[in-house]
Amino acid sequence: MSADTAFDSYSRTLARQLGRQLRKMHRTCAVAESCTGGLIGGAITSVAGSSEWFRGGVIAYSNEVKLRLLGVPEQTLLDHGAVSSETVTAMAEGAARLCEADCAIAVSGVAGPGGGTGEKPVGLVFIGVRANGGTSHHRFLFTGDRSAIRQATVTTGLSLLLEQLSGT
Repeated sequence: MSADTAFDSYSRTLARQLGRQLRKMHRTCAVAESCTGGLIGGAITSVAGSSEWFRGGVIAYSNEVKLRLLGVPEQTLLDHGAVSSETVTAMAEGAARLCEADCAIAVSGVAGPGGGTGEKPVGLVFIGVRANGGTSHHRFLFTGDRSAIRQATVTTGLSLLLEQLSGT
């Protein structure tokens, strides 16, 4: 089994678990994705019946989309940049609001191979999770190539929302 096949299987397993938890709690979720470009939404919608609990999402690759669709404050982007805890927090809240969802996952990072700096190296990813009336943010430094970084972001984002929903 290739790494991509294992990832797809693991992502689908997490998405199925997320769906069961959301259905049990009578809640819905949304996504706001930058560095993953729709992979989280793809993992979620690979689950039959996900339309019961998945409202939709935004691929917010540009700052303009983050500003206009998700409502990320311009000052946040100026002060902290697109790859920051402040930005993913605002993205998660914006996705939940825009999609009228109870929960949301937001991600922004440097997937590489270029684009990294000393302050924000390749592999740096921030994940925001909106659930249970609050929003948390998490910082990660993933390793590997672009595909591995994006895959790690998907599985970590799904896992974080599951954990926050279940209170673990």
